[in-house]
Amino acid sequence: MKILSVVGARPQFVKLAPIAHAAAAAGVDHVIVHTGQHYDPMLSDVFFDELGIPAPAVHLGIGSGSHGVQTGAMLSALDAVLDEHRPDWVLVYGDTNSTLAATLSAVKMHIPVAHLEAGLRSFNRRMPEEHNRVLTDHAADLLLAPTAVAVAHLGREGLGDRTVLVGDVMTDVLLTERARMGDAPSALVRELGLTPGGFSVATIHRAENTDDPIRLKQVADGLAALDHPVILLAHPRVIAKAAEHNISLTRGSLVAHPPLAYAELIAAAIASRGIVTDSGGLQKEAFLLRVPCTTVRTETEWVETVELGWNVLANSAEEIAAAVGRELPPATDAAPYGDGHAAIRVIEELASRTGR
Repeated sequence: MKILSVVGARPQFVKLAPIAHAAAAAGVDHVIVHTGQHYDPMLSDVFFDELGIPAPAVHLGIGSGSHGVQTGAMLSALDAVLDEHRPDWVLVYGDTNSTLAATLSAVKMHIPVAHLEAGLRSFNRRMPEEHNRVLTDHAADLLLAPTAVAVAHLGREGLGDRTVLVGDVMTDVLLTERARMGDAPSALVRELGLTPGGFSVATIHRAENTDDPIRLKQVADGLAALDHPVILLAHPRVIAKAAEHNISLTRGSLVAHPPLAYAELIAAAIASRGIVTDSGGLQKEAFLLRVPCTTVRTETEWVETVELGWNVLANSAEEIAAAVGRELPPATDAAPYGDGHAAIRVIEELASRTGR
């Protein structure tokens, strides 16, 4: 069996790691294509090195651009790649422009597509991620759902016969890395002289929070006004947006810092009092680490984190302050994101459907 994985952004590299390891263990021919959607080394290369992912066979080097320009450039480049490799499956991850472009290219060439992390829904059609995931689910041949909630969404959309519950591969990565790290201290704590349990880790990158300068300033103001240090792990795009509109990301309690490698991020999260984010992946990681999370959005795809009390949605400065200052939620042993063996199930499912 030959699988071609198409990835391009930080969360996809994390999801790719257990798939790459499971494919190698099963003797599967696995071709990795990097679109170059995230091109900063701290959002790209470091994950391949740190998580032991083989170097991409193909790097398209697409870079940034508007959604249309970026997706179109990927489509144009991927046709030749898929024609050369002719895999049994094209495996796409999550909800990025890379995901949609690879899906469209493969479908047009009659190559089967499997969507990892299928069935997530925010029901917010303003989000480009929502467009990408819905279109991908309806075009793909196999929908690999991470949760029972995702399975239910797909069933309501008439896609139940293409759906398989496999669990969340990000759980695989986090449990593996957490065990490997042991009690290693946080490099961020040492670097900045932070007090363990006395600071928050923040990431803000989604378009609804960063593209409008008024909104970006509101979020930065809210974080800067908190009563403890808030370390903002700032994507280069966010830094550029803030600079363009003369918004300071280091003031008051807010300290801008470059993104962290995966293990360093996990260590920082464990040492923190909580997470403030608009990232879907970090919401789950916070839950799995049992670190309280505040999500700066009006909705979340990962509703289990909210239902179990470990995540609160907040938008205004007042809501963010209240959420960050809340009491710890009740302890839980719930495992809505699987047992850490999702990637093995993915490879087994793909193999069973190709007969080899």
